[in-house]
Amino acid sequence: MPVPAARRYHPVMDLTYPPEAEAFRSEIRTWLQENLPEGWGTPEFVQTREERKEFLAAWTNKLFDGGWICASWPKEYGGKGLSLMESVVLNEEFARAEAPLRADFFGDTLVGPTILQWGTEEQKKQFIPGILNGTIAWCQGFSEPDAGSDLASLKTSAVRDGDEWVINGQKVWTTQAQYADYIFLLARTNPDAPKHAGISYLLVPMKQPGIEVRPIEQVDGSSEFNEVFFTNARCPVENVIGGVDNGWKVAMTTLGFERGTSATTGHRRFLRELEQIIDAARANGRSNDPAVRQGLARAWSKVKIMEINGFRSLTDSLNGTHHMAAWGALNKMNWSEFHKETMNLAIDILGMDGQVLTGDPVEAGSAEPNRRGRADYPVSDIQASFFFSRSETIWGGTAEIQRNIVGERVLGLPKEPKPASAAS
Repeated sequence: MPVPAARRYHPVMDLTYPPEAEAFRSEIRTWLQENLPEGWGTPEFVQTREERKEFLAAWTNKLFDGGWICASWPKEYGGKGLSLMESVVLNEEFARAEAPLRADFFGDTLVGPTILQWGTEEQKKQFIPGILNGTIAWCQGFSEPDAGSDLASLKTSAVRDGDEWVINGQKVWTTQAQYADYIFLLARTNPDAPKHAGISYLLVPMKQPGIEVRPIEQVDGSSEFNEVFFTNARCPVENVIGGVDNGWKVAMTTLGFERGTSATTGHRRFLRELEQIIDAARANGRSNDPAVRQGLARAWSKVKIMEINGFRSLTDSLNGTHHMAAWGALNKMNWSEFHKETMNLAIDILGMDGQVLTGDPVEAGSAEPNRRGRADYPVSDIQASFFFSRSETIWGGTAEIQRNIVGERVLGLPKEPKPASAAS
């Protein structure tokens, strides 16, 4: 199989994986060679939007038949029961081939593992098959207008009415809500309990009266994020995960899954993007500018630091010597701030050309928009990444909150003082 561009200057580190992991690597590599389209990963390989759509549908079926979706899950729930090292190798090989691995990030990586850890057998039988075969689409309902970094201040309520919960409130920044079949939702079920203790984790059907999704249009015309309004929406009583009023502990598990995956592969998307930026600098002559060269070298060094930190995180996980919250905070703060800085550099390199819409326009009448925006707002990949990088220091925990976690849990510093109104 041809070597993807992102591996051109990616040296092999002096690390030794156990023989069984390397044997498993060969199995995965062979499967990918046999199942990916001819020429996949080369610059010459181009798909139309319709071809890409057809490929993804067929690819999901291949992944499911091969048992690669959620392969780390226990065998009795449809996974392969992979060890940690086998899961790492699986992620590495799919990343090297630049092959899609997940059917639905929210289902595969967040709510699915949460249900496996906290759910009843009935809940697992009801939801796990649909996550595995991609027939249930999910979104996450945590953040609210006044409960983002301080998530425990959420106001969305769930009141029991017979065998159902009646839900009222609002969520915001809800990715893919317009396509989701279910939302895993935090709601206050005991208003008299301390704010961390009166929250429950609910699985709520999205396609019902009483749920309104309003897209939040971004500056590039995309609307990946949404507001979701609940007006007497309902879900079955048995859709509580982890027990009533125990939602805070369950939610922290979900956030741990969000921040703890792909330790040795997370840097790769930034490396691929950096290569695009370097190519742009060479094309317009900016690569000869000493300040630009220094910025690109700094960006490359930070990508390499991400790679090394990924192996450090893996080593700690294998040895049981890590603090997941601390590693998650450090890594999230590091890559999100790096990406914002690097995309500022990218727009600077593009110069005035970066102020012009340079993406591929979509043909009139096409049902498919361009990469992230509207058909009439054709941003390039670099422009789309610049816009998206503005949000990355916010979602998944703001950079300020990550610094608090590191300061308090790693450095042992005192907790940040509360505002006077909250302390009184």
